[in-house]
Amino acid sequence: MKKLFLIAVLAALPLSALAQEEDVIRLDSVVVSATRAGSLTPVTHTSLDRAALRGSNPINSLPMTLNLMPSVVTYNEGGTGLGNSAMTIRGVKGSQINVTLNGITLNDAESQEVFWVNIPALTSLISNVQVQRGLGTSASGAGAFGASINMNTAFVTPDPFAAIDLSYGSYNTLISTAAAGTGLTKGGLYASAAYSFGNTDGYIRNAWVHSQSAFVALGWLSGMNSLRLTYLMGDQHSGITWDGIDLEKYYEDRRYNGAGKYKDDDGNTLYYPNQSDNYAQHHIQLNYTHAFSHALNWTTTLNYTRGDGYDEYYKTGKKLADYGLNGTGKSDIIYRKCMDNNLWVLSSDLRYKSRVLDVTGGVYASTYFGGHWGDVLWAKALGDNADYDNDNWYGYKGRKNDVSIFARAEYRPQDWLTAYIDLQERIVSYRLDGTDDDWLSYGASPSDMLNYSEKWPFFNPRAGFSAAIGSNLLYGSVALGHREPGRSDIKENIKGTLSPIVPEEMVDIEAGWRFSGKAVSASANIYLMEYRNMLLETGRLSSSGYAVKENVDRAWRRGIELSAAWQALPWLKADANATFSVNRIADYTSYVAYDDYSPRTYAVHYGETPMLMSPSVIGMARLTFTPWKGGTAVLSGKYVGRQFIDNSGSDEMAIPAYFVADASLRHTFTLFESYRDGRGIPVTAGLYVNNLLNNMYYASGWRWESYNEASDTVTRGVGVYPQAPINIMFKLSATF
Repeated sequence: MKKLFLIAVLAALPLSALAQEEDVIRLDSVVVSATRAGSLTPVTHTSLDRAALRGSNPINSLPMTLNLMPSVVTYNEGGTGLGNSAMTIRGVKGSQINVTLNGITLNDAESQEVFWVNIPALTSLISNVQVQRGLGTSASGAGAFGASINMNTAFVTPDPFAAIDLSYGSYNTLISTAAAGTGLTKGGLYASAAYSFGNTDGYIRNAWVHSQSAFVALGWLSGMNSLRLTYLMGDQHSGITWDGIDLEKYYEDRRYNGAGKYKDDDGNTLYYPNQSDNYAQHHIQLNYTHAFSHALNWTTTLNYTRGDGYDEYYKTGKKLADYGLNGTGKSDIIYRKCMDNNLWVLSSDLRYKSRVLDVTGGVYASTYFGGHWGDVLWAKALGDNADYDNDNWYGYKGRKNDVSIFARAEYRPQDWLTAYIDLQERIVSYRLDGTDDDWLSYGASPSDMLNYSEKWPFFNPRAGFSAAIGSNLLYGSVALGHREPGRSDIKENIKGTLSPIVPEEMVDIEAGWRFSGKAVSASANIYLMEYRNMLLETGRLSSSGYAVKENVDRAWRRGIELSAAWQALPWLKADANATFSVNRIADYTSYVAYDDYSPRTYAVHYGETPMLMSPSVIGMARLTFTPWKGGTAVLSGKYVGRQFIDNSGSDEMAIPAYFVADASLRHTFTLFESYRDGRGIPVTAGLYVNNLLNNMYYASGWRWESYNEASDTVTRGVGVYPQAPINIMFKLSATF
């Protein structure tokens, strides 16, 4: 089940934001400094502003929008940008990337993933994004274990407004967003609302998406106080695409997707039309901010999130007894894997800022509980009128409490020198009770019962310095981070016979240089990310045959990141970045399952190997043209070097290097120039072309292995996620 806690929370509004040039109140960018790195903070980061977000391809989810940032690699399961998208940063996967929106974590409490399909039209709701590479600043919720994404919302404007975006393109993709707001009234009140929907057929079969979101905010500003109530709803229904395509089938039909495949009584091949992922979420949050002075601000947020949904499947040849149904034979079955969840959050921080000292301290406390259960809807052998008792299959509950306290300071003894320290104490507890979906398959033995309770205290210190010398900035930092296991890591390990898994640990050392000139800017950063007890799927199986993760003693990611930008002419800008890295596991042994479906495994020792999905070379180049007033053309290219879909480093497990070029053309003009005191109605028309060179490539995948004892051979298979060939989107935007 794909799920995400999308929480829109406003935080401190500096008093200076209430009186800017010509007394125009501009509240369209609310920066939550508690999770942000400043310009002198010795943290490796890159930002994207609102103009860049609004100018991005409308079909792109946020990961696809961030694709051109240093060390970022993205892909979409359905082949386009709408639907289930994923990203890595320095090879770090999504469950190890801490994602916050206005300081509140978006990572699912149990899986630690962020499911971007559940955030429709996110780029229209946020004002800027900061991507921190490495451990970054201390953050709430799931600990950053290689990268952080910090987003801020943009809901308040000084004047009343209405806006609409309409987009249409390849694969019958239609996306629309409408928004309106009162602006800030003389009494300090404001209200704003937005609604968005998106539909697409997707590139591969069954990659359809139907999504919608709604947002309402009511606020009041008076003197040194700010109060805001926010409601956000997201609802998505999408075809299941996470199985990918077998590599052999890929070369026959790269748009194939076998999800929901079955045969009718006449032997005709059919596909179940509702093989789907469905999820709805509701968020309510209340924020209060008080500015004691220009230097001292306090903000507190209360949040409640409710989510529920299910995956629906058609499966063939399943044992009735495995689903708690009467009968001993096999049958085609339709079932749902369901979940619901509840998340409460209290976040509060106090910030002081002066010429020589910035200090931030705060607390973040959350409690989560969620249920997971299975519902059988129909079995062919039993018919439509059978009594499907859904209490007999499986059901378990998880509860997680997360409390963190942090204090961060930046001290400038000289104008050019900044010393930085960041201390975080985090305590996590997690409990899991019930039965998993496979417990009936293995005789309902006690080992298949989930009965787990653990508490982990983490101390995460960070320290560094930066030195500004003319147009140059030098910085260095060292940080220690920890990460608890996720739900799937824990529940499969419970059912295995291995040693209990322990939290992962990483030391991150960063050193860099930035240069900012009138026409040229450049940066270089060296990173050493040294892991202990990294959790990996080694191929070992639980007693029920599922893959179990194990801790490996040592692993590392070491690399250099380079970037540069050049305003060559008033109408031409060029920028580029590149990452060169080594990502290794010190000593890796793979355990291959026997082909008789027993829990036995066959050991294959590889020694030092490259990490999966961690290309050693990533690069980007972009040209931005402004050939006429109101016109912008962008041509970009992204190169991703060869990477592996497992940790063996075997050539047959490699994803070939690929290069993808994109282009866009936008023009802004004004209609009815006499309207709105001569400001008229700004209208922007855009054409976006993805995969301009029509490159047929796949960007991620999975593998299976089996060992035949009689022949002493290992058989392997590969599944991949093909990306769409050349495709286009049109966008028309207007602001009233």
